Amino acid sequence: MGMTLAEIAQQLSTPKTVRKTVPDNTKEIDEVKPVPKVQLIYAFNGTGKTRLSRELKQLIDPKSDRDDEDDTGELSRKKVLYYSAFTEDLFYWDNDLEEDAEPKLIIQPNTFTDWVLKEQGQDMNVITTFQRYTIDKLTPRFNVERKENTKNKNGDEVNITIKAFSEVTFSIESGDAEHSGSLKISKGEESNFIWSLFYTLLEQAIFTLNDIQPDYPEATPFDSLEYVFIDDPVSSLDDNHLIQLAVDLAQLIKLNKSSIKFIITTHNPLFFNVLCNEFGSDDKTEHYKWKSKWFSKLRLDKNEDGSLELLKQPNDSPFSYHLHLISQLEEAIESGQIEKYHFNLLRNLLEKTATFLGYKRWEHLLPREENGLPNPYAKRIINLSSHSKHAADEAQSLKPEEKKALEGLVKHIVEQHRFWQESL
Repeated sequence: MGMTLAEIAQQLSTPKTVRKTVPDNTKEIDEVKPVPKVQLIYAFNGTGKTRLSRELKQLIDPKSDRDDEDDTGELSRKKVLYYSAFTEDLFYWDNDLEEDAEPKLIIQPNTFTDWVLKEQGQDMNVITTFQRYTIDKLTPRFNVERKENTKNKNGDEVNITIKAFSEVTFSIESGDAEHSGSLKISKGEESNFIWSLFYTLLEQAIFTLNDIQPDYPEATPFDSLEYVFIDDPVSSLDDNHLIQLAVDLAQLIKLNKSSIKFIITTHNPLFFNVLCNEFGSDDKTEHYKWKSKWFSKLRLDKNEDGSLELLKQPNDSPFSYHLHLISQLEEAIESGQIEKYHFNLLRNLLEKTATFLGYKRWEHLLPREENGLPNPYAKRIINLSSHSKHAADEAQSLKPEEKKALEGLVKHIVEQHRFWQESL
């Protein structure tokens, strides 16, 4: 039976009680299994990963709802720290097209960035982290406090104060004290910058809590923190930087000695697999001792009725993204429940498989005509059916010939490229 997002949040944050037989086999007792330190969840886009972070916050810390939109509440009261699409809402571009001024990224006032940048002076760590996942010459520059003349709504000139660390400009450094001037960076680079701020905050939280001496405890801004929710920080990274981010994040989490729990969600199979490898085996270093039993890997699936299921990944091998897509498509074909979004899954499968096999374009995997070119109808129907604005969520009726086309294409891909089928 499917669940709601609120019920999924409850399951993720509630210790489980299991029946256990004592060694002499004379009786059974209840054993409470704590919530794993790290829960890694794979889910397709449109399943509700970002909304799940809100449900978890509502469950763990409902009193902080008044601070949700701008995070202006006291940091010391926060029980849940999350990185998601809502985090990116704290930043927006001021392009100032009327005055043709240099574009700048505005940081809305919030306790997270204030603590990292103003109180801790970690702006250089943010810059270093950002350059590690982009290029080392693309440099963020935080503003200093300044006075500025502007006009109010009535057209009168007024003098205002622009606070320090409320704006960021970006430039390419040439290495000889020259730079390119302010640039409008890409959406992907902007996401990397916001992640770098969050990562620096997370790093400081872990290091701060690790430094607490049991015999002489001191209050910190993170004493109330119980959960960290991270949703897809790698959507704009190439594979090399993605792997680096995954390893960096895993190593940082392994350093955590406090009771903070981590929930990480992603739709990226490579990110999922790297984190599985990092968390899935026992590891002991001079800095930390990590046990695989503290880690749980899960998959969040959406049922046809819109309900959800949280499934444990039972096998020890990394999650096979290609096989999962094929399994989803074959289940739809067998049940006769082929819908429009299945073409989106098919295109996803073609793109990933083409990359893996070294083809320049996914169309090269399609059935070919006598002239050696990809079947034009197959190419056209995949393009049309997978580019709808809401393709991932649509459940439109398809024509019989469209369903037949998807069935034939899935069979062709499996047989032609020799996918090994296994039960997932």
